[in-house]
Amino acid sequence: MNVNKRGQRQVWLAVALSVFTVAWGGNEFTPLLVLYREQGIFSDLFIDMMLVCYAIGVAVGLLGAGPLSDRFGRRALMLPAPLIAALGSAFIASGEELGVLMAIGRTLSGISVGMAMTVGGSWIKELAHPRFEPGVKPSEGARRASMSLTGGFALGPAVAGVMAQWLPLPGQLPYLLHIVLSLVLLPLILTAPETRQSAHLKVKGSFWADILVPSAKNKRFLFVVVPMAPWVFGAAFVSYAILPTLLRDMVEYSVAYSALIALVTLGSGFIIQQFGPQIMGESRTRGPILAMSVTVLGMAGSVWVAMNPHPWWALVVCVILGLAYGL
Repeated sequence: MNVNKRGQRQVWLAVALSVFTVAWGGNEFTPLLVLYREQGIFSDLFIDMMLVCYAIGVAVGLLGAGPLSDRFGRRALMLPAPLIAALGSAFIASGEELGVLMAIGRTLSGISVGMAMTVGGSWIKELAHPRFEPGVKPSEGARRASMSLTGGFALGPAVAGVMAQWLPLPGQLPYLLHIVLSLVLLPLILTAPETRQSAHLKVKGSFWADILVPSAKNKRFLFVVVPMAPWVFGAAFVSYAILPTLLRDMVEYSVAYSALIALVTLGSGFIIQQFGPQIMGESRTRGPILAMSVTVLGMAGSVWVAMNPHPWWALVVCVILGLAYGL
């Protein structure tokens, strides 16, 4: 009896680990931006466009996977996500000198992250239910989903940057590690129970109707969610995609420094997410106001670092931007 209860309490971990590995693969590319710029094979514009390919992939994954998982179940859509992420890493590793392969790989990485965010996040939240975990707090599912993503986003670039800085095959070895990690942890997701009950029923309406969001006309969505949404990744991207590039000539180990910035940024976000419910309380305005205030402070700090570049000051700003991302 006790073993069964313990197993029930841990069913969400299988999905969380899958989300974690997908996020790892999606963000391991960022410290290697410095490596690719130093190699000089691709132009700076092309390297920046890889971030655009990733963003397009995320959008596709978000828009498509959510409605499909409502129709066919969470497992059916989440199971391919780590495989798509691993395939993306394989393309990027093969495309160190071939732009087309790298672009395909970054797009696939984005699609997998979009799938993990919407399907994996929903699955984790639904598993935080008394049916699977007696006594679980209502906010626990959202916190676990955020932590799984942020943990992968933080550790992926940290490990990739260290490997690329001091180990051989810097353009391949970090991605090979992610591929192995994805394949090893993939079977665990088969142990998680399906939570989408309508997966076994006929869902009425078209797929395109599922994509439409009636609440998009809601005032709170338009005046709270829309202004905040770009800064969820915007604050983090400024921190670990832009600042390391500005400072790469001021540090001896530029790729490792970029990895450190990513770790500090997303580690700060991970920590602040532990206190989300306490920060929000019963207020509908405290969280958004605090988040945007910290974002403004972080962006102002980024401007100051761009005008007065210094590696240590950049780390301080990265903490602020990480808190903004987490909030």
